[in-house]
Amino acid sequence: MTDQPWQGDACSLMEAFRSGERSPVEELEAVLAAVDQSRLNAFSHLDPDRAMDAAKEADVSLAFGGLPFAIKELEPVIGWPFTEASLVFKDRVGTYETTMVQRIRQAGVVPFGATTSSEFGGLNVSVTPINGVTHNPWRHGRTAGGSSGGSSAAVAGGLVTLATGGDGGGSIRIPAGYNGLPGLKGTYGRIPRGPDTRIAPNTVVLGCLSRSVRDIARYYDVVSGYDPHDPTSLPRVDGWEAGLGSHDLAGRKVIVDPSLGGIPLQPGVHETVLAAAEQLIADCGMERVDAEVDIPRLGSGWMMGNFTSLLADLEDQWPDCAQDLTDELRVGLNLAEFLYDLYTASGAEAARTMANTAMADLFDQADFVICATNPDPAFPAESPMSDTSGGTFIELAKSSQAAGWAFRQILRTVKAAGAVRPRLPRDLMDWTQRRFAKLLDMGALTIPANITGNPSMSIPVEQVDGLPIGMQVMARHHQDALLLDVALAVERERPWPLTAPDAPA
Repeated sequence: MTDQPWQGDACSLMEAFRSGERSPVEELEAVLAAVDQSRLNAFSHLDPDRAMDAAKEADVSLAFGGLPFAIKELEPVIGWPFTEASLVFKDRVGTYETTMVQRIRQAGVVPFGATTSSEFGGLNVSVTPINGVTHNPWRHGRTAGGSSGGSSAAVAGGLVTLATGGDGGGSIRIPAGYNGLPGLKGTYGRIPRGPDTRIAPNTVVLGCLSRSVRDIARYYDVVSGYDPHDPTSLPRVDGWEAGLGSHDLAGRKVIVDPSLGGIPLQPGVHETVLAAAEQLIADCGMERVDAEVDIPRLGSGWMMGNFTSLLADLEDQWPDCAQDLTDELRVGLNLAEFLYDLYTASGAEAARTMANTAMADLFDQADFVICATNPDPAFPAESPMSDTSGGTFIELAKSSQAAGWAFRQILRTVKAAGAVRPRLPRDLMDWTQRRFAKLLDMGALTIPANITGNPSMSIPVEQVDGLPIGMQVMARHHQDALLLDVALAVERERPWPLTAPDAPA
């Protein structure tokens, strides 16, 4: 038996399968043993028996034939728990599989377990009442990010080479940045989300967590392309892996602003991203151009849009299920229920339009916009955000069940008053965004690309205090392959560790 899981990328593991150096059964046994011994808490469910049957029958000639594969728990898998990381659905079991999962199965993967996420994908950390805390393999006790935190921790922690992810506000890029992995959010619609496609709020993109650029490219070869069940999905583009390195980056224009127009960054992040961007520009012969980055703050509109979708998911279980939810989700749902109306929706749509215009203006001037992926290195794992200093009404609303009840009554009063003063809820929402600022700033660097649909990629650069930092590169719509070549240039010139230094954890 192999003593540990493969520590290279998925493509090199496939080469090992085909050469006979390793077998799918040996690899699966090593993966399951490592997961059992791990302290990362990256998995919420394992299916070893079905996985072993699949490994024994694996066709290694397929793109990912025999590859042990992890699926984020927000993706339904037939026969697996489909809790969406919530106690509300703790007894629900998957009855169908998404188009992405169906396509990756056809490529020969061996699904063996579900990775942890934030509840309903609603936060940028992976801490839930149902699963507990997922840890960062670079330093136990630090966050793995979210919502694809379990997938990122498992891949960076040396447990598995490839796992699914999803990105509605940074949920691939944020954990990729915290765990030292490359993470691509493709152009909106690149990977279909059928067969049960919920389109609103028009921000969610599916993808993967991997250790290398070529793994992402091969994944896109397998799963991208139009699906009639998802009317927003894009036509298929072939040759992602074959075309790697084919774009000439010399002379490409780049806007560099690590803070993306003024998002607060923790010490060391600005300098690290700026240095990495300058190295990339020098390595590739690119041209840096000066431009003012002025993208409107989009957090509250993005947040409310997602909460309205969550209310649709919960149906008649809300508000009776409130005490089963993560504190921040409970507070946010209350805000959405009472404050999200025609006026707040119109304000969110106006901000989206402004963001589209601002992003398009930037890409009239340059091919790429570079900033940080996260405003900080990985912070304590139990925290919902890096700055947890109290004193706002949010902390008060979370403090007890009685306080939560009082909070709902206040919001109910505001909603009633809105009949006399229609813009009162929107005014209060603007005030709320300022009080939610610390939480929303965690995704302030990544949310704009979700709102506008642009492709965006987190690329590992150097570390701050021994923890990974991600450099985020955004491009024009449909330039996903060009972004992969930018990441490939960094990977070739300054290769990142494929796994955390102490992996497997």
